[in-house]
Amino acid sequence: MTVTRRTLLLATLGSIALAGCGFALRRPAELPFSKLAISGFKPNSPMAQALRQSLPRSVTVVAQPKDADVVLLAIEDRFDKTVAASTAAGQVREFRLRVTLRFRLDRPDGSPQLPETQLELTRDMSYDETAALAKQVEEAGLVREMRMDLAQQLLQMLAATGRPVSQATAPAAG
Repeated sequence: MTVTRRTLLLATLGSIALAGCGFALRRPAELPFSKLAISGFKPNSPMAQALRQSLPRSVTVVAQPKDADVVLLAIEDRFDKTVAASTAAGQVREFRLRVTLRFRLDRPDGSPQLPETQLELTRDMSYDETAALAKQVEEAGLVREMRMDLAQQLLQMLAATGRPVSQATAPAAG
């Protein structure tokens, strides 16, 4: 067998094994609404931008809550950076990055559909003052990924909790 044929064989076997175990790529959340109003975020909020980017094409962001099927109200959108580890001489060796989003989902009339909920992600990042610029770029990338992860978690929650009762909890007819 040549290397090319061996590689092809291994790739095929790997695909069959993954298909057999139920592996599937993550698909966008199927949301049970088509119009969403987003409020409570500061202007140009990176978290709000991450959420907009994560929304499936079937959902339109509307400006007025009265025009929406549901309203996402941000109560808290926060980023924290703290020292997680330092040397005996006081030099920082690790930072802890934390992104927090507290929100609630309301109906257009203001009644709650999903009570106040908090999502939070934390990542530790090593630090070396001799590579400060590179670490600054790394931090920006980590925080961007954390916000996108939170947005995906939020959409998964909305997909699971926003279904009408007849679809989400009704027993199958039999």
